[in-house]
Amino acid sequence: MSQDADGFHMTPAEFRRHGHAVVDWVADYLERVGELPIQAPVAPGEIAAMLPGRAPEAPEPFEALLADLDDVVLPGITHWQSPGWFAWYPANTSGPSILAELAAAGLGVQGMLWATSPACTEIESVVLDWLVDLMGLPETWKTAVGPGGGVIQMSASDATHLVHVVARERAGAPAADLVAYASGQAHSSVEKGARVAGYGHVRKVAVDERFALAPGALAAAIEADRAAGLRPAIVTSAIGTTGTAAVDPVGAVADLAAQHGLWHHVDAAYAGSAMVLEEQRVHQAGAERADSYTFNPHKWMFTNFDCNVLWVADRAPLVQTLSIVPPYLRNAASDSGAVVDYRDWQVPLGRRFRALKLWWVLRSYGAQGIRHHLREHIALAAGLADRVRDDPRLRLVAPVSFGLVCFAHVDGNAATGALAEAINATGRLFVTPSVIDDVQFIRVSVGATRTTAAEVDRLWAVVDAHA
Repeated sequence: MSQDADGFHMTPAEFRRHGHAVVDWVADYLERVGELPIQAPVAPGEIAAMLPGRAPEAPEPFEALLADLDDVVLPGITHWQSPGWFAWYPANTSGPSILAELAAAGLGVQGMLWATSPACTEIESVVLDWLVDLMGLPETWKTAVGPGGGVIQMSASDATHLVHVVARERAGAPAADLVAYASGQAHSSVEKGARVAGYGHVRKVAVDERFALAPGALAAAIEADRAAGLRPAIVTSAIGTTGTAAVDPVGAVADLAAQHGLWHHVDAAYAGSAMVLEEQRVHQAGAERADSYTFNPHKWMFTNFDCNVLWVADRAPLVQTLSIVPPYLRNAASDSGAVVDYRDWQVPLGRRFRALKLWWVLRSYGAQGIRHHLREHIALAAGLADRVRDDPRLRLVAPVSFGLVCFAHVDGNAATGALAEAINATGRLFVTPSVIDDVQFIRVSVGATRTTAAEVDRLWAVVDAHA
């Protein structure tokens, strides 16, 4: 880096030249990521040992920084963008999303208030209103219509914690007496969010044979807690649990929430993206009566982490819970009440321009493009499930939902574990073993941006050879 009249800053000419080099590096990486070993082949501390013990005193040439992407960074990367990625759930990215992150970083805005960058706020409001229509959600959840509205959070965990705080305030009872409910298969963020919010009790409700929350068990738990003098405050329905992508009976939970005055939160972190497909919306029947709903475009909508969407049916309790206005944040626009200040819709004060990448993805793919790729992933998962059903050595351990297939070896846990190890040992395929009711199984999540039928066929060839 040269020293110019401003000191040691990168000049515009240098930025342009190095920026082209970085974009070329990323493009090359995305072309070859399928050839790289998905799991990082390093031992703990190995990457840290490549770094000097102290920061450099003198500037280093940018070429050295770029070289270390290959020499230091890549050896320690787990390649979530590999077409052979079938682990956990997808954490997708795409060209438009990557470029939007670059543009947002260049703008460098801090979007805590409408006044601090009006475009940052207004694009977010409009894009999340677009998603209300695309996903078949209630018109009143639109920020432009109200009384509800949408906001981008960092993750579904943040959104879940946030609504537990709002429900706590609405309940008007000592936090030690409050009870939060979710199925025993709900994501751990529900329990963590409730604990961080100070709830005295978290109930993990029994599930049915499909691993979905059992309404009868929920009703019994609420009645028992009321009889014990506790205050049921919030219940979370899952549309796509982490373990098996099970779908809770959202409508039945909505009935119980209304009957007992509970805040009803819907966690569709993974599967919410599928609601752009009209044929999948049967899974969210009843969600229109929820108090809040969250999903992650950064999982399955080709928008890189972090980008979580949270809608509330009524934004007033959210803003009332979180709004604190010190003198240094006062401004005419906020005082007018005519604008949205998203600092009042989240725990942190500061916020990035996350909406830019979601906006670019929706415009670059169009609803048509997103629907095409999601249907393709769902069809690939269904085809894999058919192969499992037809193979006497294997069995499905849960209904196939969305892009997730869960199966086990008929010879038991040891055989299932060995099969998972054989798949992952290929280096170009990666699955997640899991356990439910002491039964070990293999989760195959089809949904990476670049996954095609060829990768599913490659996966099946390994399964067939080692089963």
